[in-house]
Amino acid sequence: MNSKLVLIVAGEASADLHGSHLIIALKRLDPGLTFWGIGGRRMEEAGVRILFNSSELAVVGLTEVLSRVAAVTRAYRRVKTILRKDRPVLLILLDYPDFNLRLARAAKRFQVPVLYYISPQVWAWRKGRVETIRRCVDRMAVILPFEKDFYRERALHVEHVGHPLLEEIPMDLDREKVRTELGLLHAKPVIALLPGSRKEEVTNLLPVMIKAADRIRSRYEHLKCLLPRASTIPAELLDGLLKKSSLDVHVIQGEVYRVLKACDVALIASGTATLEAAILEAPMVIAYRVSFLSYWIGRMVIRVPFIGLVNVVAGEEVVPELIQGDVTPERLAQEAMDLLEHDDKRRNMVRKLRAVRETLGQGSASEKTARIALEMIEASSTGAQTKAR
Repeated sequence: MNSKLVLIVAGEASADLHGSHLIIALKRLDPGLTFWGIGGRRMEEAGVRILFNSSELAVVGLTEVLSRVAAVTRAYRRVKTILRKDRPVLLILLDYPDFNLRLARAAKRFQVPVLYYISPQVWAWRKGRVETIRRCVDRMAVILPFEKDFYRERALHVEHVGHPLLEEIPMDLDREKVRTELGLLHAKPVIALLPGSRKEEVTNLLPVMIKAADRIRSRYEHLKCLLPRASTIPAELLDGLLKKSSLDVHVIQGEVYRVLKACDVALIASGTATLEAAILEAPMVIAYRVSFLSYWIGRMVIRVPFIGLVNVVAGEEVVPELIQGDVTPERLAQEAMDLLEHDDKRRNMVRKLRAVRETLGQGSASEKTARIALEMIEASSTGAQTKAR
C-alpha cells in the first residue's frame, strides 16, 4: 500500500470546491500526502493530479447519462487500476453515487479504506444503496443535519461535520458595497440567473430564465441581470444562448457569492446553489427540468416532498419550486415579481432562510473531515506495517 497516496473523486463543480478545501486541510495536517483523483480546477489548484476532469462526467437526469457513458467508463477503469496497482492509503468519495459506489466496491476488494464525504442522497431515493454503503464504506462524514440519524439508525459509522459552504462563503459581504463594486447603484431590480453548473442544466433552464427576466423588464425599466458562470460551463455555450435575446445579461466569471448578495431575487437551478443563496439570505425561485423519461422515473423512486435542498433542510416549502412543465417564463416571472412587490413575503422568506443557515453547522467541515481522514490513514498505515512484519 502506498502510504502517502490519497485518491479523491469529485464528480461535479460543487464537490470540486469542497474537495479542494478538504485537501488544503489535509495538507496542513500532513504535508507529505500526495493526491490523485477526479475533479476540476479548484482541486487541481489545491495540488491534486487530475486524472479526469469532472466536467466530462457530470450529468443531470437519469437518461442524460447515456451521452457520457464512454467517458465515465474510461474514468472508472483508470481509477480502478490505480486502486489495484498503487493501493492508495485512502479513497475519499464526494457525492456522485452511481460512479463512486462502484469504486467503493472495488476499493473493498483491494482492501483500500473508503471515506465518503458528502453523502449520496439515499434518504431521498434508492435506499437500497445503504446496504452497499454499509458493506463498502468505512466511515461517513455527512453535511446535512438529518443525515446523521438516518445512517446511525442503519448501523453505519457516521459523523455530522456541518456544511462546507459555511467556511467557503464569506459572511462579511456588505450588500451595498458589493452593489457599488458591481456597478449596480442605479439598477432596480437586480435579477441573478443561476441555471446550474452542468451543460444540460444550462441548456434546459437558461433560455426560460432569460425570457422570464425579459417579462420582468417590461415592468422595471432599470432591471439588471447578472449571470455568474460556473467554471464547468464554456463561455461559448452562454454566448450562444444569450445572443438569441435582446436582454442585457452581465456574465461574470465565478463571483456567485457576490452576485447572490447583490441581487433582489435569484432564478436558480435546483442543487447546492439553493443552499448558497439561503446562507446569503437571497430570495429565490427554484427551477428544475430534465427529460420527460428522467422525470417520470424520478417520480417513481424519489421519496421526499421537495426538489430544492433548501426546502429539504427546512422541512417545508420556504422557496417556491417550479418543476418540469411549470418551468415557464410566465411562472418564473410571476414568482419573482411576487417577491419583488410584496415585502411581507420577502421578509418571511429571508427569516426562514436564516433559520436554514443556522441548522447547517458552525463552518469547520473541512477541518473535521480532514481529521477523520487522517485517523483512517494512520490506522491503514499501521495495519499495513503490521502485516509487513
